[in-house]
Amino acid sequence: MAETIAVERIPTVVADGVHITYTVQGAWKAGRGGATAALGRILSRTRSGPRAAPPGTRTVHAVKGVSFAAYKGEAIGLIGSNGSGKSTLLKAVAGLLPPSEGRIYTHGQPSLLGVNAALMGDLTGERNVILGGLAMGMSREQIQERYQDIVDFSGINEKGDFISLPMRTYSSGMGARLRFSIAAAKSHDVLLIDEALATGDARFQRRSQERIARLREQAGTVFLVSHSNGAIRETCDRALWLEAGRLLMDGPAGEVVDAYEAHTRKK
Repeated sequence: MAETIAVERIPTVVADGVHITYTVQGAWKAGRGGATAALGRILSRTRSGPRAAPPGTRTVHAVKGVSFAAYKGEAIGLIGSNGSGKSTLLKAVAGLLPPSEGRIYTHGQPSLLGVNAALMGDLTGERNVILGGLAMGMSREQIQERYQDIVDFSGINEKGDFISLPMRTYSSGMGARLRFSIAAAKSHDVLLIDEALATGDARFQRRSQERIARLREQAGTVFLVSHSNGAIRETCDRALWLEAGRLLMDGPAGEVVDAYEAHTRKK
């Protein structure tokens, strides 16, 4: 009888009963701007103490008791309707939002790549490649070796020498493609991608999916938030379905996307 050899699964991210809440500041009523609004804020603090919430403030319970374990070599898609808590959960895994309840454990350093991630708008694309590489822990020698591949992969120079122009002259799609190219130039323990694959043409999306597959082969874990169910099917082998902050389903990507699409059609 053949002996079965168990393959060790190494967890990279463990979420244990995670709740995330944050406060949203409401706007002051129209016609009460400037000095009047400032005086109102001072009076409010005087009456109620420094910790009193201003009028219109509300607490959002964005993630509610989510638990899962992610392992090396997995690509995990996060799906759900707008406001379901996908991006909030991603930021918590990256360490940018502390859970109000529960814990998140990570092995290695998570790297968050978002379409809205800050870039130095007044600096050229070339300088941003260097600074972005340094921020990810690459040496200047490594950046120099991979620089041309980053630029070629992003495709931003295909219609001109845009890499030498300030980032503020780029379209949102060009900036997102360059961000992804910088992040994908090195291996990551955990790479968190928020809607980056929604930008660019079909050719860039195919290149991105191939690069994610390579990152997984290098023993990394990839999380992908996307409104494109096709991107989740093609890129991920597992998916988490969040709705109103709760984890409704965790399983093979195709099965989870099918269930989500069936649910959406019923609405």
